Amino acid sequence: MPMTRNELEFSIFCIENLAERLDVGGEVVYRLLTRNNGKGSLLDAYIVPNYAALHSQGKEYIVNDLIEIMKRENLLNKEGLPE
Repeated sequence: MPMTRNELEFSIFCIENLAERLDVGGEVVYRLLTRNNGKGSLLDAYIVPNYAALHSQGKEYIVNDLIEIMKRENLLNKEGLPE
């Protein structure tokens, strides 16, 4: 099913804020979030399906949560740098 406008805007919000925190370009974050890890991409398997719960949280919580998941999924190394 295609993303709603709100889910798309939230996905962009996540990409932009992760890029700022990680000090990389948005295209780098987009590639990481759409990389298929065998369970689907983080964008399709976590961010969009959990939009309702996540979008009600603060920016810091969302970014920290996504960074922890990206580390767990080996998309970022322990220092928080893209793999």
